[in-house]
Amino acid sequence: MSASQAFPSVTQLTKLQIDAVERWHREPIDNPFSGSETSIEALVCQQHEFNYRLWHEEDTARSPSATDQEIAQVKRAIDKLNQARNDMIEKVDDAITAMIASAGVDAKDAPINTETSGSAIDRLSIMALRLYHYREQADREGIDAEQRQKVLDRIALCEQQHADLSKSLQQQLDDIFAGRRQHRTYRQMKMYNDPSLNPAIYGSK
Repeated sequence: MSASQAFPSVTQLTKLQIDAVERWHREPIDNPFSGSETSIEALVCQQHEFNYRLWHEEDTARSPSATDQEIAQVKRAIDKLNQARNDMIEKVDDAITAMIASAGVDAKDAPINTETSGSAIDRLSIMALRLYHYREQADREGIDAEQRQKVLDRIALCEQQHADLSKSLQQQLDDIFAGRRQHRTYRQMKMYNDPSLNPAIYGSK
């Protein structure tokens, strides 16, 4: 089996994300791939989980009834989750790099995309969350016809964007594993969470 055949299709990955969002809203979060933490599916699921947690922390941060102390706590939680989310994007990209290397794919002279496959998978994760919550709003009691139509219009747009991005990512992955396009991991190198690089942290000592 080639590396491209071993890598799950984008359709499989987006189904994993969509199913996970629905399941996590019904029951406690679990990772169905806990026995294979290095698989692409496991990494995508773990990265998706951080986006799920981030989404709900962001909602809490905007509550009019939240106290200053609660907002400060949420802000710190958001920082940690966002760092973990970005770390997982890099892990997904690193896993793709490893699969390409093990397959002996040579693409050193091929063009490079501005966005990595891991970053595109992250965007699809956020889109799965957005679609779930828009559909939730469309079904909410008490919503008037004008607001419901506004939500339905946005759902249609999100579905189109999700389909476009899914197709583009599949084409990119096909090209990467065929050697027609280079794949690289672009390091986020966030400075704000590094005590040695954030002046607001090291300057307070």
